[in-house]
Amino acid sequence: MLFYPFSFHLRFTCSSAGFKPLQHTSPSDILEGFVNEAKNETSSTNATPRSQQKKGIPVPPQVVLQPLTNKNISRVSGKAGMKAGVDESEGLCELKYGSYCIWREENREEMKDSTVKKLKDQLFVARAYFPSIAKIPAQNKLSRELKQNIQELEHVLSESTTDDDLPPEIQKKSQRMEAAIARAKSVSVDCNNVDKKLRQIFDLTGDEANFHMKQSAFLYQLAVQTMPKSLHCLSMRLTVEYFRDHSFDKKLSEKYSDPTLQHYVIFSNNVIASSVVINSTIVHARDSMNQVFHVLTDGQNYYAMKLWFLRKTFKDAVVQVLNIEHLNPDYYDKVTLSHLTLPVEFRVSLHSSDNAPAIHNRTQYISIFSHSHYLLPEIFKNLEKVVVLDDDVVVQRDLSALWSLNMGGKVTGAVQICMVRLGQLRSYLGESSFHKNSCSWMSGLNVIDLVRWRELDISETYWKLVKEVSMKEGSALLASLLTFQDLIYALDGVWVLSGLGHDYGLNIEGVKKAAVLHYNGKMKPWLELGIPKYRVYWKKFLNHEDQFLSECNVNP
Repeated sequence: MLFYPFSFHLRFTCSSAGFKPLQHTSPSDILEGFVNEAKNETSSTNATPRSQQKKGIPVPPQVVLQPLTNKNISRVSGKAGMKAGVDESEGLCELKYGSYCIWREENREEMKDSTVKKLKDQLFVARAYFPSIAKIPAQNKLSRELKQNIQELEHVLSESTTDDDLPPEIQKKSQRMEAAIARAKSVSVDCNNVDKKLRQIFDLTGDEANFHMKQSAFLYQLAVQTMPKSLHCLSMRLTVEYFRDHSFDKKLSEKYSDPTLQHYVIFSNNVIASSVVINSTIVHARDSMNQVFHVLTDGQNYYAMKLWFLRKTFKDAVVQVLNIEHLNPDYYDKVTLSHLTLPVEFRVSLHSSDNAPAIHNRTQYISIFSHSHYLLPEIFKNLEKVVVLDDDVVVQRDLSALWSLNMGGKVTGAVQICMVRLGQLRSYLGESSFHKNSCSWMSGLNVIDLVRWRELDISETYWKLVKEVSMKEGSALLASLLTFQDLIYALDGVWVLSGLGHDYGLNIEGVKKAAVLHYNGKMKPWLELGIPKYRVYWKKFLNHEDQFLSECNVNP
């Protein structure tokens, strides 16, 4: 498989639209939907504004959304959606397409065909007037002039796509066309015909723009969820090398199961991503002698991962690579757990209320435990505590203080996101018992008390909840939130700074000071679409001189 699993999306509209989940679709479904929707959406003067078409379940008035202070948030007020200086079309774009719209705005290039577009506009207007002018005998001269100018521009535009392709005399041609159009406007003609023609051209242009918008959004989605060719090459080269040369095999280390050491767990199928996590953790550790890293991967990437970490030295720390498909946990749902599942990300969008001040937040992503995380107590039976790191994080401080945390009987320590509370998910959680003001939480950096986990049989609780909510959108998110209700120890906000995979507006000083940087979102740092000003913090922990990286042209 060359595709990362498509992440689930939940679109939450905080207004009269209630909460609205996006469908979980394949790439072909997305493209087909984009094309069909583009064909069906035709501009019309009688069309109802999209903001007035939203219906659904209203948000309970007692729910208060508390935005994260380090996010780039635009406050809006007033009626009918986005107002108060905020561009409405941009807000709707983000609500519909998520981080694509943010990426598009940040990477907008200078137009190279502004003159070409102007000439096309002149051609459209001239074509609209020409049929009416041609019917008037007294305007034969103007009719011939319009026809000649139309033919000249058609010829020029057939050979030009950018301004650099235009001939030197194009300005004179444009001026002659402009003068002819001005004279045509001064003639008394049947306005209905002109109006009809201009409306047809406007509708066709709108449909074309809408189609290209949806097509580019699809290509963006494809780019961020497809493994780059260079990373696929790296995995294949390492796998071949592993079977060619067995000299790297090492004996099992006794440290792997020593409960007195600091154990870090990483779920990943990305060689360089997991390598950066481990490198950054060890570089900032006061004492790497006590550090043990367990990388859980799938069968496809197991041998590549194994060779990569056998070839590397990490000071005094040790790295164990495990193939989750070879593990046989004593658990009833072995079919579901026979393959690796990575942390699941949910896109959460907020839309302003129609009749009350609200917050429009740039696209947020909440990552949550996958099914594989609930195997931890079975896989590491001899361990009492582990720290789980997602493979899209970078560590910038020593994490040893996490091992002395007193979590007061809680099962896991995590960063809480109070932007989304359980009460806002009432329609999805159903009749389950929950505290409506409880905050959601994120994976990325999690301290897990395995002893307490086993005592409360968290895994059994999770799978029962998964079955109960399996027919609902985002069942993994809902089951995890309910499973750990009242069992989350809230980590201080200084431990993790999230949003580096989607939010361009983070404060750079805050980025430098954070203990852990979490690149949650679509724009991962190993992709070309990653946010440049944040990628530098990730790239410095990657050895660009490695032989295999050079051979596969891996240069994030």
